[in-house]
Amino acid sequence: MINVLTSTLNWFLYSMLPEFFMSRRKKDPLRTLTAEEQTILSQVARSQSEPASHVARAKILLAVAAGSNYSEAAQAAGRRSYEAVSTLVSRFNQEGLAAIEPRQGGGPPKSYDTAAQERILREARRAPDREKDGSAAWSLSTLQRALRRAEDGLPNVSTYTIWQALRQAGWSWQQDRSWCDTGKVKRKRKSGIVEVNDPDALPKKT
Repeated sequence: MINVLTSTLNWFLYSMLPEFFMSRRKKDPLRTLTAEEQTILSQVARSQSEPASHVARAKILLAVAAGSNYSEAAQAAGRRSYEAVSTLVSRFNQEGLAAIEPRQGGGPPKSYDTAAQERILREARRAPDREKDGSAAWSLSTLQRALRRAEDGLPNVSTYTIWQALRQAGWSWQQDRSWCDTGKVKRKRKSGIVEVNDPDALPKKT
């Protein structure tokens, strides 16, 4: 008799989980993604080189952003935990894209060394060659390919790591879907795409 009651109680609690987390979703819903966040998450979700944990988190966030409930979002990423989805959404609302990086022992996401960051920035400052790089403007994917195949590059670098390095250095996402140093913008000239100083884009002095 006790076993029957226990099984019935477990079934009831399990069946209530989706409703519980749907209710929590209403209290702390996923905020609207920016164009940059949508692009980065989509690239990570499709990546075959990013860590599996990054890919899963990106898929979950995209699914929730598209209107899926927590149960559906978890299943879309091959996960079962409703609570993990709720926790991820809350963390993303506070930290942005850093939420796809697992915390280290409850602390902040692990960082990368200075040499790797400098190598990423050096590559980003180089004007891409259309024939060699397959593009006239840098995106995270084209930067990743260039860095991975360079002799002195970073063979295992992820698009998320590149994004971290660029953002930390103050680079910004342009409307033409390319990256540019803060205070500069891309302009089309007869000779091609060039970077120019933009007074309106320069950081304000205090």
